[in-house]
Amino acid sequence: MERAWSAVFARPGLTEFSCPVPTLAAEGLDRCGPAHYAKGGEMAGGKKKGGGGKSAVNAARGQMPGKGKPWGTIIAVVVVLVLAVGVFGYAYSRISDQNAAQAALAQWQPSDSNKDPSTKIQGVVIKDYKSGQHVQPTQRVAYDQSPPFGGPHDGFWADCQGIVYPNAVRSENMVHALEHGSVWIAYNPDKIKGGDLTTLKNKVQGKQFMMLSPYPGLDKAVSLQSWGHQLKVDSVTDPRIDEFISALRTNQYEYPEVGASCDALGPGQFDPANPPPFDPSKPGPDAVPMTGTGAQDAANEQGGTPPPSGSGAAPTSTTASK
Repeated sequence: MERAWSAVFARPGLTEFSCPVPTLAAEGLDRCGPAHYAKGGEMAGGKKKGGGGKSAVNAARGQMPGKGKPWGTIIAVVVVLVLAVGVFGYAYSRISDQNAAQAALAQWQPSDSNKDPSTKIQGVVIKDYKSGQHVQPTQRVAYDQSPPFGGPHDGFWADCQGIVYPNAVRSENMVHALEHGSVWIAYNPDKIKGGDLTTLKNKVQGKQFMMLSPYPGLDKAVSLQSWGHQLKVDSVTDPRIDEFISALRTNQYEYPEVGASCDALGPGQFDPANPPPFDPSKPGPDAVPMTGTGAQDAANEQGGTPPPSGSGAAPTSTTASK
């Protein structure tokens, strides 16, 4: 082969990098001599040493991976949108539920033409009690109902500004708060616990003229009291609970002392941090009867409730029993 090429290039006018075939040279297909081999031309046996020229570059470019889509950004945007839709949907659902609940309770709002909507609530017990009969802190009342919801009571009312009492409180103080327009939710601590107790707390905490306390020995799971009214239910999800509250909390037509305060009186009178405890024992023969015999008549008092005789406490200037 080398002798053959040497013979070709030995001809006058030809060089090592000249092509003896003019046609090939004119077409730029220099397939002659070592130059052709240096450029990756045909090898012996007709095989190529490698791709050359523009076609090889273009082929290489075609094999290079293109710029990928920003999947991370796309996924992040989708996640944000899904979360936003979820939050909006939840908020809308809550608002819709609240509006529906308010609409459902509208019929239980008292008015001049519907002074006591609770008369339409199944199971409500209604009794007429005389107001303004006060007993001393050391006296007990022989109540006719358990829990009581009217009758003689202590001269100092229980704090009823959306308070949750962890322990049972003396009934005589709780009844006085009913006289001021509050609703008292009592529950059986053996039956109401955990999530059920939380449900009741949510109905009371932060809501004026509401109070919640355990009541040992209660014959039902839950009992609601307002002045002269009572409703006992077996479940905290009973819709009548909200109906009772809507119908009777500060219902000006149904409680005696409209405009009376529900604020805490404080130490020496009624301390919500250390309230007088509930006495589960049966009242003795010296207990004040429901007729009020032995109680102080406070029906005509104005500008505050004086302390019961012998209590040693100073009168309070807070609006109280008339």
